[in-house]
Amino acid sequence: MKEEITITVTDPDGNIHTLLCPLEMGLSLKDICKAYELPMEAMCGGMAMCATCHCFILSEAIPLSEKNEIEEALLSELFTTDATSRLACQIYLTAEMDGLAVKIAKD
Repeated sequence: MKEEITITVTDPDGNIHTLLCPLEMGLSLKDICKAYELPMEAMCGGMAMCATCHCFILSEAIPLSEKNEIEEALLSELFTTDATSRLACQIYLTAEMDGLAVKIAKD
């Protein structure tokens, strides 16, 4: 069983960051981006209340949990979303996500 995965995060300025993510801590994508001090606001602290951790999923083949109604509602209020939009606080890292690539949305 994998103990960590590698994900690639492109920040709003286009810089690419490779993150090593431990799996045993139950972290979300938001948690690991904050741990690496990437420019993700996440004002509500991961409570799915603000949508300031909006990101785009660049990896089509990586299995992610489905969006819940709260996440869908928050994303629907943003003007910059597309079909790949997710809230990073709602994506909990799993071994199947090794190689995931995401881009942090601009404000």
